[in-house]
Amino acid sequence: MKRVLLICLALGIINISCSQQKNDEKAENTPLYKDVTRTHLPFEDLQLLSMDAGIADLDQDGDMDILIANEHRPNILLINDGKGKFTNESTSRIPQIAHDSEDIGIADFDLDGDPDIIVVSEDDKTNELYLNNGDGTFIDAGERIPVDGTSNSVVIIDVNNDKAMDIIIGNNGQNNLLINDGKGQFKDETNDRLGIFKDVTQDITPADVDNDGDFDLLIGNEDANRILINDGNGYFEDQSSSRIPYREEPEETREVVLADIDNDGDLDILFGNVQAFVENALRQNRLLLNDGKGFFSDITNTNIPADNNRCFGLAFLDIDNDGDADIMTGNTNGARFEGDTQFSLYLNNGEGNFTEDTGNILPESVSGRGFDIDFIDLNGDGIKDLFLSNRGSQDLLLFGKGNP
Repeated sequence: MKRVLLICLALGIINISCSQQKNDEKAENTPLYKDVTRTHLPFEDLQLLSMDAGIADLDQDGDMDILIANEHRPNILLINDGKGKFTNESTSRIPQIAHDSEDIGIADFDLDGDPDIIVVSEDDKTNELYLNNGDGTFIDAGERIPVDGTSNSVVIIDVNNDKAMDIIIGNNGQNNLLINDGKGQFKDETNDRLGIFKDVTQDITPADVDNDGDFDLLIGNEDANRILINDGNGYFEDQSSSRIPYREEPEETREVVLADIDNDGDLDILFGNVQAFVENALRQNRLLLNDGKGFFSDITNTNIPADNNRCFGLAFLDIDNDGDADIMTGNTNGARFEGDTQFSLYLNNGEGNFTEDTGNILPESVSGRGFDIDFIDLNGDGIKDLFLSNRGSQDLLLFGKGNP
């Protein structure tokens, strides 16, 4: 009798263990994504203040590496083994100086064939420029950036069509436009090209909104957002009042993304909104439809679900592999920037109407304080993966499985 009881107890323990394992696997997997954070990231190293991730083949070995803008700490450089497993090689590759790092741009600024890095900073007003030695190690060349400011956003784009990548920086105050001489030296041409206006800018996104063949600038602010229209030669005019419908209530925009949500050949706008520093700002994200010439109508109430998230991270991406642009948001809903919150997914029906469907796409483990979303193949299997930057929480890595 005692022997039978022991066997039953043993079987019970085994069943409980198997049940727990299945629950753990369910929490980390869906038909489309597998959470590989604990096996493929240097887990303890990444419990930091990740504001942004820049992803590129920094060491020129054919796979994607990750640079993390780490607020008030030295930045983190993760090297890929080619199969999506990362090691922290920061101390041997990039200067380890603590700044209030906010946003990353990566481009070959000095035209020597390898990717260089700029990181803009907020509180300590230091713009970090790092030039690549060709092997994924970097030297500090910050003295080449002729401006400083309380900066939250950086954009890398060829403003004057000379094949040298220029820099646009979004500030609390006057934004800056820097022209590259082709050798990685920069000249401030802000007043001539960008215009003089002072905002609290959180994001700048280049896009051809008026379909004339050149890129315009979308400016996401803690006050009124802007559209700056390019004359074709890299000189911009503020045409916001005639192109964007404004809310009567305050709008505190953290990110601006664009995609052709209704497959009509033009780019539509999504503003990712929060309520953090602007009193009474509406948290509801805002969706604007392009008429084909860069004039927008507000379709928020009819085309996306109502939400009350504080959306600090935002992306258009084809998360379900059906050929249209879906929406993913990183949310931080606790007091100030505390408290882990689930990421959200809104699926496109192909005509620009979105429904929330987070649970069927993302594992239950995907939560944090989402500040940045990157959608790119990291393990070399041809399927796009997700790297999610969580400020003050664990960064996450999810491998895509393709169509189930």
